[in-house]
Amino acid sequence: MLEGPTTRRDDGPRPKINRAPSPILAQVVPWLSVVLATIVPTWFVIASAPMFPPFGFLTFLAWRQLRPGLLPLWAGLPLGLVDDLFSGQPFGSAVLLWSLAAIAIDNLEERFPWRNFATEWLVATSLITLYILGSYLLSNLVAANAPIHVVVPQLVISIFAYPLIGRLVAALDRLRLTAVRISR
Repeated sequence: MLEGPTTRRDDGPRPKINRAPSPILAQVVPWLSVVLATIVPTWFVIASAPMFPPFGFLTFLAWRQLRPGLLPLWAGLPLGLVDDLFSGQPFGSAVLLWSLAAIAIDNLEERFPWRNFATEWLVATSLITLYILGSYLLSNLVAANAPIHVVVPQLVISIFAYPLIGRLVAALDRLRLTAVRISR
């Protein structure tokens, strides 16, 4: 087909000259989003029982599932440390549980490289359940004597909030890879 003044061949988006993703933004957005998601629930309410889902952990899971190699395997240690400082859980519990979750996701990625929504939600649901129950058991070992039904609402809300957190992380990933002007 000949191209004339009225016909235009569309090969997709043209690369923009002098544009590339910012390497600083590409590295900082995942870490900062997990830290902010950990801190934000403490701004609204201070409660004696867990009301909000562990947004930091959900964001961490979403980043690990969306971009498996983006956050290193050891990222559970510093991010869990931030969660320990703000969540009120016994010190070291989130470091342990986040690190175990990162190892579990890494092992699952190696064994099952294919992904779809149902399998990712199933993996996330099981890790969220193990995280909340592990946090409950560790806090009861230290001093709290809370009945198990206290964490059931948090567990249910967390499981149903995970797809929304996943969509938010996908939007942050698009922001992270947005081409910006490079000045030389």
